[in-house]
Amino acid sequence: MVEYFLSLSPVYQALIATLFTWGMTALGAALVFTTKTMNQKLMDGMLGFAGGVMIAASFWSLLSPAIEMAESGPMPSWFPAAFGFLLGGLFLWVADKIIPHLHPSSPIKDAEGINPERKRRSTLLVFAITLHNIPEGLAIGVAFGAVAAGFESASLAAAIALAVGIGIQNLPEGTAVSMPLRRDGMSRRKSFFYGQFSGMVEPISAVIGVLAVSFMTPILPFALSFAAGAMIFVVVEEVIPGSHENGNKDLASICLMLGFAVMMILDVAFG
Repeated sequence: MVEYFLSLSPVYQALIATLFTWGMTALGAALVFTTKTMNQKLMDGMLGFAGGVMIAASFWSLLSPAIEMAESGPMPSWFPAAFGFLLGGLFLWVADKIIPHLHPSSPIKDAEGINPERKRRSTLLVFAITLHNIPEGLAIGVAFGAVAAGFESASLAAAIALAVGIGIQNLPEGTAVSMPLRRDGMSRRKSFFYGQFSGMVEPISAVIGVLAVSFMTPILPFALSFAAGAMIFVVVEEVIPGSHENGNKDLASICLMLGFAVMMILDVAFG
């Protein structure tokens, strides 16, 4: 199985990796079949852990390789990383402003500029998580694309570690979508469907990331940094505030540290 995976093209490798992350989202969403509500401390701890994984992945799997790749280029090595990082955050910020949506933990009245009914709130909630899954799929695709491009600072093991880390943090994301939908009165099947649906964009964006890097190798440091900036924006805008607003700040912070450590170990040990 491993040898078969290694023999595949980067596009198929990235596709398989993000099918795994999508599957983890579905696994998290499947918890809706066991209960209608979830312990808030557990949920906040899972969100904190997910934030730590994303922060560590942003540096160890994306920014650090981007800086190393840029050292042989014509520009200062810090420029592609800084520019791409800020551009990624700016992209998500603009998307947040121009596309109406709800944050996962928002009450019905707390939409950005709108006051939807319950059904519309559910749609916006699914859309919010789906929007923020795009940079995760892009990050995996770009990581596999970097391996295909032959950069010394990129390795297949690191790309796989990134996919594993993102898969781990997708588990609470799937739960964060399906549980509120179930709590709002949606059936278990529909709640699960929309919860796992939020992860569908990851395989699509991963393939786009691989193809973009394959045809435009010079932009790779910018692409890696762009994905890192987008992921950090999601952590700061959504994950950390969502894990703190129910009074479980200490637990969420400890779990964030654990998540960071786990992802760092995965990347350093296998990358």
